[in-house]
Amino acid sequence: MARQSISISEPNDEWLKSQIDSKEYASKSELVNDLIRQARNQQAQIDWIRAKLDNAEKSGFTTDTKAQILQQSKDLLRG
Repeated sequence: MARQSISISEPNDEWLKSQIDSKEYASKSELVNDLIRQARNQQAQIDWIRAKLDNAEKSGFTTDTKAQILQQSKDLLRG
């Protein structure tokens, strides 16, 4: 695994410590990796929605209803 050295503001460091103290995570590294995974998943979802919207705009129409697009987005969020 790659090692990194980063600087974290005091409030963010306190929050990280509180997560570890509450036994949510075993270490700051585990927590930071989880936050990065969540951010990557969120970006993938945003990219999917953006692509869907771009395709709809290019085609001039979509056969999917708003409810269907919303459901697809929710399904994607659930993984």
